Amino acid sequence: MAPIALQIQSRSGKTIVEGGVTIDADATVDELKKALHAKKKKWHPSRQRLTLPAKPGQKTGDALMLGVRLAEYGLEDGSTVVLKDLGPQIAYIAVFFWEYFGPLAVYPLFYFFPKLLYPFHREPVVHSIVQTMALAFWTAHYAKRILETFFVHRFSKGTMPLFNLFKNCSYYWGFAAMVSYFVNHPLYTPPDVTAASLLLGGAVVCQVSNLYCHILQKNLRKPGEKGYKVPHGFLFEYITCANYTCETLAWVLFGFATKTVAAFLFATVGGLQMAQWAGDKHRRLVKMFDGKESRPLYPKRWRMIPFLY
Repeated sequence: MAPIALQIQSRSGKTIVEGGVTIDADATVDELKKALHAKKKKWHPSRQRLTLPAKPGQKTGDALMLGVRLAEYGLEDGSTVVLKDLGPQIAYIAVFFWEYFGPLAVYPLFYFFPKLLYPFHREPVVHSIVQTMALAFWTAHYAKRILETFFVHRFSKGTMPLFNLFKNCSYYWGFAAMVSYFVNHPLYTPPDVTAASLLLGGAVVCQVSNLYCHILQKNLRKPGEKGYKVPHGFLFEYITCANYTCETLAWVLFGFATKTVAAFLFATVGGLQMAQWAGDKHRRLVKMFDGKESRPLYPKRWRMIPFLY
């Protein structure tokens, strides 16, 4: 097929690449991004967001998805593509690793080095069983998350803005230090061991359930397959974001087990953020699977918290 020339503009309508980008008519979006990068080295494919021009009533045009041929979007010689520069990017897997490695490394410091981190306390520190169980749970959780990052999760996008690395690490590393400081404090008064053991046991069940939810999500799509599918199986039959349900409940139980304000604050902030993500995902799936034009109808489910949300 004869090559075509596509005009590349910003959202304001300014021409970004003089003369446009010439590419084969049967090329894919991936190939267009590479061709644009060859013209302008600044715009690595990972920082390009390509869309069609906005139609009347639209704020932005339809996004061009990786792997789709340009012809499927009706792009031909002289057509216009809108470019948004997403800025410096970093791989999702790198962000996930570092945001989880921090809590794994920071939390044990307050347990193993009390003389350095609690210099005011000069007497020997003897940790309670509850403090030791809390350390084991915390360590196992973040080790699980790192293993999931490499062996379970499939990322629909390869990269995210570089700023997210610093934002996410600040959140995880900061809360790890705060929670550990109070849970491992030399003056910490441990709660009843039996009650704490039962609560942490419940938290472990929640984390195992969370892992199972992630495996179910992974198996929804085959490797390389794109697009959304209706989640099903286990708690997904009743809850759109069952993985968030299990995660939030685990940290609530951790808070009750350790009886610290810091742990409850961590569970609350994380739960609120996951509730926002759950609402966004639920609305997206309901809109996508509307039962029209042979599309399945999204079943009635709670977003994240049964009977409440």
